[in-house]
Amino acid sequence: MPEARTAEISARELSLQHLLTTYIVTGLVFLLLPGTFLGVWDLIAISEGRSATEVSPAWLQAHGHAQIFGWIGSFIIGIGFYSLSKMGGARQFVVARGWTCWILWAGGVLLRWATNLYGWEWRIILPVSAAMELGAFLLFFHSVSGQKRKHLEDAKRNGQRKREIWMKLVLSSTIGFLLTLLANFGLALYVGIGASTPAFPHVADQRFWILALWGFIALSIWGFSAKWLTTFLGLGKPDDRMLLGALACVGAGVIMTGAGLARPGSALLLIAAVCAVLGLQIFARPEREPKVQGIHRSFPFFVRTAYVWMVVAAGTSIWALVADQSGGIWGASRHALTVGFISTMVFSIGQRVLPAFCGMRVLFSPSLMFASLLTLNLGCILRVGSEIAAYESNAAGAWRALPVSAILEMTAVTLFALNLLLTFWSPPAHEVRRREIQIANAS
Repeated sequence: MPEARTAEISARELSLQHLLTTYIVTGLVFLLLPGTFLGVWDLIAISEGRSATEVSPAWLQAHGHAQIFGWIGSFIIGIGFYSLSKMGGARQFVVARGWTCWILWAGGVLLRWATNLYGWEWRIILPVSAAMELGAFLLFFHSVSGQKRKHLEDAKRNGQRKREIWMKLVLSSTIGFLLTLLANFGLALYVGIGASTPAFPHVADQRFWILALWGFIALSIWGFSAKWLTTFLGLGKPDDRMLLGALACVGAGVIMTGAGLARPGSALLLIAAVCAVLGLQIFARPEREPKVQGIHRSFPFFVRTAYVWMVVAAGTSIWALVADQSGGIWGASRHALTVGFISTMVFSIGQRVLPAFCGMRVLFSPSLMFASLLTLNLGCILRVGSEIAAYESNAAGAWRALPVSAILEMTAVTLFALNLLLTFWSPPAHEVRRREIQIANAS
């Protein structure tokens, strides 16, 4: 009986790892093809015409949706199924729902991308794709909420009476995820019923992305940072009050921006960014050596660089409110947030934790990790600077630099995806060790 029980647990763990790996690979596919490749294509067209109007807004939104929902959303849902199921035990019904959720989520994002790109029956398919994404999230939330309750009950029994700060941040980001998908569904219905193109209206789209990027993804990254960076970077315990202040400012900032109060809303988002940096103690002196075994030693530097990009993005958005004329400062602010902060954090943390989650593997190449992060940040520096100069001052050199920045970032994305795919292709660490022992014994 004990052997049968062990075999059952091992089989469930393996099925959970396969589920997570599928979500991660799906996210990488959306990142590479519908996301980054389309983004590079769009930017080359804009640079050649020296105007953002050279590309359809629907195409630009297809690129953004594939990046944020197809890539980041797939990663977050997959990790959510894995981590929360592990807290409560990997139950088979959770894994089965995870596959159903994957079909709905990947199908919904793919439909949205294709509809924005090709415009076929978009009045029907656009709301259908949004409904599929919302349905996938609701299934995900229902599946893992029971596991989360069990974890909280266990924590209370162990004398831990209140949620840790990372859990509060992740729970808040989950609410932000839901609100983002509800807003996406509402806008899709609005466009499907009364608009002339499948693109969301410009002002509504800007406010939508503030909700998605700050109210959902930034909070999620702060939450995982509060959980992992103390160990990974050797930092001190996060400052709960400062992080709660950051959470409150984000909530108020997103609400104000959504209500059309852009200036006070943007100011609150900048305050939130600074509070998050202070609360996580990102730039404080480490109390212990960072844990960089199996990854590149530059890991702590790039994590800190990501948080610099976050503050730059928030500050640039305030500059855009008073000085932007042609969308260049706004674009630079969004790029600093999406690529400088979000992508750098995912490249850093993802290559640190995903190999272990997906079968206790070791990252294929720390050198590829460094190359992807360095290239990504060089591309982001070039993009942010040249976008402002090109759009706002029509500088010829800046227009020529924009495609170069896009190619650098696409190279970084390719290296990141390649490193993870080769890692998943490699055998788990324990199998490698067993083979080494067998070879040593044989010799």
